[in-house]
Amino acid sequence: MEESKYQLRNNVLVIGHRNPDSDSICSAIAYAYLKNQISSDLCYIPCRAGEVSNETRFVLDYFGVETPRLCDDVSPQVEDLSIRKLPGVKGDLSMRDAWNLMRDIEANTLAIVDEDNRLEGLITMTDVATAYMDALDTKMMAKAKTTYASMVTTLDGELIVGQPDACVCEGKICVAAGNATAMASIIEKGDTVILSNRVDSQILAIQLGVGCIIVTADTAVPQHIRQMAEKHGIAVITTPHDSYTAARLVSQSAPVSYFMTKGALLAFDMKALVEDVQKVMVKVRHRYFPVLDQDGRYFGMVSRRNMMDLRKKQVIMVDHNEVGQAVDGLLEADVLEVIDHHRLGTGLQTAAPIYFRNQPVGCTATIVYQIYQENGIIPPREIAGLMCSAILSDTLVFRSPTCTPVDQSTAETLAEIAGIHIDEYASAMFEAGASLEGKTAKDVFYTDFKPFSSGDVQFGIGQSSFMSDRSIQSAKKLLLPYLDEVLKREGLDMVCYMLTNILTETTDLLFAGKHAQKIVACSFPDVCPEENSVMLVDVVSRKKQMVPNLSQGISEWQNNN
Repeated sequence: MEESKYQLRNNVLVIGHRNPDSDSICSAIAYAYLKNQISSDLCYIPCRAGEVSNETRFVLDYFGVETPRLCDDVSPQVEDLSIRKLPGVKGDLSMRDAWNLMRDIEANTLAIVDEDNRLEGLITMTDVATAYMDALDTKMMAKAKTTYASMVTTLDGELIVGQPDACVCEGKICVAAGNATAMASIIEKGDTVILSNRVDSQILAIQLGVGCIIVTADTAVPQHIRQMAEKHGIAVITTPHDSYTAARLVSQSAPVSYFMTKGALLAFDMKALVEDVQKVMVKVRHRYFPVLDQDGRYFGMVSRRNMMDLRKKQVIMVDHNEVGQAVDGLLEADVLEVIDHHRLGTGLQTAAPIYFRNQPVGCTATIVYQIYQENGIIPPREIAGLMCSAILSDTLVFRSPTCTPVDQSTAETLAEIAGIHIDEYASAMFEAGASLEGKTAKDVFYTDFKPFSSGDVQFGIGQSSFMSDRSIQSAKKLLLPYLDEVLKREGLDMVCYMLTNILTETTDLLFAGKHAQKIVACSFPDVCPEENSVMLVDVVSRKKQMVPNLSQGISEWQNNN
C-alpha cells in the first residue's frame, strides 16, 4: 500500500454540499480536473458529501466518469497526523535484536506482524527489561520455543551440529561446573548446557541426554564429540564469550512472540477521528499506538507527540458557501477556495484570505467553465458533458428564472464539445432522475434537500424535477407522509418539497410544520394553500423564487403574530 494514499499533506478535497445534486457533483469533478491541469504542487480530488441521485448517476454513466469518493466528514483523522513508519517485525525476532532495533531507531515500541503484515502483538522496552529481569525462569527458552539460529546470532557463535530452524523444546538452561557428580546432580534430559573446553564434561553432558551444548571461549570441539552429539541428536554451539557472558546472553535469544502483548490490541485505523484518539490516549498510558490501513494491515505508529503536527484537511467548496450545507467537520478544515452561485450564507470563517468566486448565474458549472476559458484550457468530452448536464439540471433546460444568457450560451458550447443534442439528452436525463423504482421516501426526499433559516425560523426545502404530472403524483403520494418524520429528524420548524414539472413550469409544493400553511399563504398570497400542498404556477427555482418568498412570508407571518 502506497504511503501517499494516506498522507494527505498535498491533497485538496473538492467537494459540494450535502445531499448533492448534479451541479454539486459535476462541478466538483470538473473543477478538480481543471486544478490538476494548472497546478503540479497539489493533488485535487473530487469528492461527494452524500449519495448521488438517479439523475446524477445517469450523467456519470453516460459519460463514463467514475463516481467521486464519499467524504462525509473532513474532521482531522489519524491519516492527517505524521504517522511514524516504524517497521513491523516478525515474531521470531530475538529479544536482543528487538532491543538493538528499538535503540537504533529510538523507538519504545515495535509491532509484531505476520507474513501478511497483520498485527499480531506489541513489544516494548519495558517488556524486554522485564524479560531480562525474569531470567531466573530457567525453562523460559523451552517455553518460548527458541530456535538454535536465534541462539547462535545472540551468542555471536556458530552452530556446528544440528539444524538452525530446530528449537529448544524442553529442559532448562544451566552452567556445567564442578566434577561429574555435581554435573549429574543438576543436568536433566533435554537441558541446554553451557560448559567449557573440558572434553570429559562435554561427553558427560551427551551421556546425560541434554538437548544442546554451548561451548564457550571459542573452544574447538573435537571431531569425536561432534559425532557423538550428532548420533544422539544433540545440537552443539560454540561462542567466543565466556560462560558468565554466555549465560546472560542466551536468554535474550528467546523470540519476541513469547513476551509480546497480544489478544485485543489497542490500534487505530486511518479514518479514526483525532478527537476520539486523543480521548483514548488520555486514558491509556502507552507511548506508541499502532495504526492500521484500510485493509487492516499494520502501517505505522502514532504517539501523543504526533498530535502537535496535525495537518488539517484542505478543502475547496463548490456549489455552496454555508456551513449548514457543508460536509461535517468543515470548521476543522482549511478552506482554500469557494466557487458558488448562491446567496452568501453564515458560519464560514477562514484564518487567512481565500479565493472566493460567487456570481449571479444559474449554475456553478457555468463559473467553472469560465475559469477553464481564463486559463486557455478546453475540457475533454466527458468533462464538458458533465458541466453541460449540470447547467441543464440547475436551469431546468433554461426555463428557470435563475438562468442567464451566459448559462445558456455556455451549455450550448459544452454540448457541442460533448457531442450531445440538448433537448434529447435533457429529456433522457430528467426521465432517469424522476424514476422512483426501488426508492424509499427517504431516498427521494434527500436527493436534493437543503436547510435554510430566516430569523429564528429553521426550514428546509427539497426539490425534484419531472417531465410529467403522472410522475409528480407518484412522488407526492410517496413523500407527503414522510414530511413529519423529516421535521423531527432535522429539528426544523417547517419543511417543504418542490415537485417541479419542467414542461409546464409549475411546482406542486408539499409542506409540513406547525404554522407551515399560514406561512405559505403569506409567501404566495395569490394562491390558497390546502392543508399540506399548493400548486404554484411559474415557480420552478428554489434559489430565486422559493427561498426569497418563504423568507418574506416568514417575516410577514411573525409581524402579524
